[in-house]
Amino acid sequence: MILVLDFGGQYNQLIARRVRENNVYCEVHTALSMEKIRALQPEGIILTGGPQSVYENNSLLPPKEIFELGVPILGICYGAQAMAHVLGGVVKPAAVSEYGKTEVEVVGASKIFVGVEKKSVAWMSHTDRIFSAPENFVVTAATKNCPVAAMENPAKNFYAVQFHPEVVHTVEGAKIFSNFVDVCGCRRDWKMSSFVADTIAQLKNKIGGGKVLCALSGGVDSSVAAVLLSKAVGKNLTCVFVDHGLLRKNEAAEVEEVFSKFDLNFIKVDASERFLNKLRGVVEPERKRKIIGEEFIRVFEEVSKKIGAVDYLVQGTIYPDVIESGLGKSAVIKSHHNVGGLPDFVDFKEIVEPLRLLFKDEVRQAGRELGLPENIVSRQPFPGPGLGIRIIGEVTAEKVKIVQEADAIYREEIFKAGVDKNLAQYFAALTNMRSVGVMGDGRTYDCAIALRAVLTSDFMTAEAAQIPWEVLSVVANRIVNEVRGVNRVLYDCTSKPPATIEFE
Repeated sequence: MILVLDFGGQYNQLIARRVRENNVYCEVHTALSMEKIRALQPEGIILTGGPQSVYENNSLLPPKEIFELGVPILGICYGAQAMAHVLGGVVKPAAVSEYGKTEVEVVGASKIFVGVEKKSVAWMSHTDRIFSAPENFVVTAATKNCPVAAMENPAKNFYAVQFHPEVVHTVEGAKIFSNFVDVCGCRRDWKMSSFVADTIAQLKNKIGGGKVLCALSGGVDSSVAAVLLSKAVGKNLTCVFVDHGLLRKNEAAEVEEVFSKFDLNFIKVDASERFLNKLRGVVEPERKRKIIGEEFIRVFEEVSKKIGAVDYLVQGTIYPDVIESGLGKSAVIKSHHNVGGLPDFVDFKEIVEPLRLLFKDEVRQAGRELGLPENIVSRQPFPGPGLGIRIIGEVTAEKVKIVQEADAIYREEIFKAGVDKNLAQYFAALTNMRSVGVMGDGRTYDCAIALRAVLTSDFMTAEAAQIPWEVLSVVANRIVNEVRGVNRVLYDCTSKPPATIEFE
C-alpha cells in the first residue's frame, strides 16, 4: 500500500483515488507518529498540498525520520516545499504566484516523468516556491515563474512537484502517478471487489448483532451503503426513506417502488410539511443545509424509537461531501447535511459511513460489484438537502412546485435528445431573480430558472457541458409556456471551481 500524509489541502483524497486507479491500495492519514507509519509498512509515501507556509512556526511538517525509511516519497505542492524545507532546501514567498493552468517543461531525466511530454499543461496553486533544492537533489522541471517546479534525489527515490498531478487539469498527471507506483514496486492487484469484501467483513465485525438504521434516499450513494449493510447484518438493518418534500417530481413514489422489491426492512416517512415549516423565512444557504441535516436526524431518531433500540445510523456519505464540509485543516466550502450539517447531539451509538473514502465513480463500481441494477448505479447524483439548495433564498411549497416542474421538463428533453449519456449531472434551479417579461399582450414580472449540466469524473472539479442550442431552445420554450411563474430561462456555463455544482 501507499500512504498519503495529509497536510490540509482540498485534493488530498483525490491523490489516493489516483493511486487506487492503478489498482494499488492507499490510505490517507494526518499527523501520524513514526511508530504508526512504520506499523503501516507503506511501499511509498505521498506528501500532500496544504494551505500553510513551511517556514511558519506552527506549520505542519513531515517527521524527518520518514526520509530514513528507505521507501520512495513524492511531495506535491506544499508537500514538495515541506520536503525541501525539512531536508535543508530554501522555501520563500514567490515574487509571482501561480494559479490555474501553467505550462511545465521537463528539464531533466526522471523516473516519474517517463513517457511524459517535455512541455505540458499542469495545475498550479501556490504563493511560495522552492528557491534552492536540498543537497543531492536535481531540478527536473520548471515553469516561467518557478525554476524549481520539480526536483528529485534519484539515489533515494525522493520526488517533489510544485504542481498538482492529481487534478484532471494536469494533462500528464495520470502518468506521473503510474510512474510513482512503478518506482514503489507495487503489484497493482487491489480492486473494488477487495474494497467491497473488506468493508462487509469490517461492518460485520464492528456491528455484530447490533441494530442498524440506514438513511435511504434512493440515490446511488445511500443505495450502495444500504446493500453493503444488508450483506453485513441482514435483517438487523432497517432502511428509512424520508420524503422531505424537496425531491424531484414523482421521485418519492419511484423510490418506494424500486426498494419495495428488495429484501429490506423498508419504511417511508412523509415529512414534507415538517421540513417546509422549519425552513420558513430562512434564506442563508449554510443555515438551510444545517436545518435540513438536523431535521433528518430527528426523524431517524423518532423512527428508531418506534422500531426498538437502534445502535447505528448508516449514511451514504462520500468523499466530496467530506471535503467540501471541511476536513482537518481544509476550508469549509458548504456543509453537506450528512457531514457538516449534523447536530452536536445525535441519539445513536455511532454513525457509520462505509463509503466515506470513495469518489462517485468508485461508488458506482462498488454498486456493480454488489449486484445493484444499472438504473440505480448510473443514476445522476441528487443532494440530500434536495431542492432546498436548488432554490435560492427562502424555500416555499410554491417554489418547490416551480422547480420540480421545470426540472422534469429539462430532464425529459435532455433524455429525448440523447445528450444525457455523457453528462455527470444536470438539473434546473430556481434563482431569486425576478424580471420583466411579456406574454400575450401583457406584462409579467416573474422568476428566472437556471439550467445546469456538468462533465466530471470525480465531482471535485467539473466543466459546464455544451448542450446543443436547439435542445436548450426547446427546454426554455416549454418551461416558460408550461410552468406558471417563470418568464426567463438561463444556462449556467461556469466551471467548478470557481462555482460549485449545486447553487447553494
